[in-house]
Amino acid sequence: MIIRYSEIPYLRFGKGEPLVFIHGLGEVKEGWNNQFEFADQYDLIIPDLRGHGEHITTEKISIPHFARDIIYLLKKLQIESAHICGLSMGGMVAQEIYRQAPQMCLSLMLVSTFHFVPKPLAKLIINYRRVQSLSNNPSLPKETAARISLNSWKGKVYEDFLKFYKPNHEVFLKSVKACLEVNNLKLLPKIKVPTLIMGSQYDSVIPVWMQLLMHKKIRHSEFVIIRNTGHIAKLEQKDAFNRVLRNFLKKHSKVS
Repeated sequence: MIIRYSEIPYLRFGKGEPLVFIHGLGEVKEGWNNQFEFADQYDLIIPDLRGHGEHITTEKISIPHFARDIIYLLKKLQIESAHICGLSMGGMVAQEIYRQAPQMCLSLMLVSTFHFVPKPLAKLIINYRRVQSLSNNPSLPKETAARISLNSWKGKVYEDFLKFYKPNHEVFLKSVKACLEVNNLKLLPKIKVPTLIMGSQYDSVIPVWMQLLMHKKIRHSEFVIIRNTGHIAKLEQKDAFNRVLRNFLKKHSKVS
């Protein structure tokens, strides 16, 4: 079911404690379809970030504005707090939600993401030239992005990636720039809510050692590596990914 509120498109279904899923760069909200099963125990809220999917705008593309949109949406839905799960760029948005409104976060699930990229290392961690070439050549992005993001380039996983990866040329480059400006070195040690940090064994976009550094900054956090997957574990290793999320949520929610 798709509902719109103040031009923010989102999916909402299920019953229980609110659980927000935030997609990554170039993705759309429907890309969380493998996690729709969480509606059996949770009230799912899955928005399109601005400039992505049906959230049509190229203005104010930044991590703080992505976070403000979600906070605004939750308030309009009269949701006081929620479990927040973000993948890649969505994980940066989740951290920013905590910065802006920590009281709204029941827990954080930070998946295949990072908290800070020193400028000299930026091109090693997220190859900007490669990203730029993807965006500048509209005939190549999807197939090339799939090869960068996935460990397996065949079958349903590959098809699903192509289906849910719909980058907008202008927004894509603005979003990459926004990601490279993230600096949460001082924020992470201040996070007090239960936090799960997930990495992927063969992630060539954001290497798993980045999530290890995050785990060391958030001392009470849990750290899990999903094996045999690239950057998009929610697609490539659905069962393992969902199992880890459920186990974490079960410990930190009222859901039995």
